[in-house]
Amino acid sequence: MRLYLNQDSFFETDKPLDISLSVSEHQTLSAWYVKPPLMEPVRENGFLGSVKEGGDVNFRSILFNPHGHGTHTESCGHITPEIFSVNKVVKNYFFKALLISCSPEVQENGDRIINVKNLPEGIGAIEALVIRSLPNTSDKIALNYAETNPPYLSLEMIPLLNKFQIKHLLLDLPSVDKEQDGGVLAFHHAFWEVPEVNRLDRTITELIFVKDEIKDGSYILELQIAPFENDASPSRPVLYQIEKV
Repeated sequence: MRLYLNQDSFFETDKPLDISLSVSEHQTLSAWYVKPPLMEPVRENGFLGSVKEGGDVNFRSILFNPHGHGTHTESCGHITPEIFSVNKVVKNYFFKALLISCSPEVQENGDRIINVKNLPEGIGAIEALVIRSLPNTSDKIALNYAETNPPYLSLEMIPLLNKFQIKHLLLDLPSVDKEQDGGVLAFHHAFWEVPEVNRLDRTITELIFVKDEIKDGSYILELQIAPFENDASPSRPVLYQIEKV
């Protein structure tokens, strides 16, 4: 289906560019020291939830952590005493987005910091910014990030995000903040303006993966979120190429 943004541009809904990473019982991708996801057939009162084992249907219980297993979207409830549900925060699902690729700057202490200093001129307000870190290696799909001190975002980016009115930030890393920072979580606090404001209109999506063939530029983002009443939920962000008439 072709959807028109205006008389000059459109996008095709049958040409999605999925930038999410799924959750699987066999995966090695993880962060924050969580164990692999657990998916087990229900075995209760003579009921067996496994066709392979002789049951009528597959009926499995799943144990996982949205922050540590696969792509997820989180609200400011991630760092506030009250757990603001991301399911209630995200009320619209299509956004004007910009995809950029950035190489981290290596610091004297060995930290790798991503600092987006400028965005293209003339693009106007952007609702979502998608960051692909470089190098864009395939191990992002299966890496155990625990104790690896992954790259993180510079606080210097906050004024730029505010200037372009960015409400949804997406990146292919386990966190916008340093893995071990003593619980400061400086970027989380600054982006959501916690505790002064608690920006309920902003989300952060982590652990995405943007393939190399998806070029930098403007897109329409569809941010699909599983309806969990929690500070974070598994999500499937999808990009659509903007076409000219």
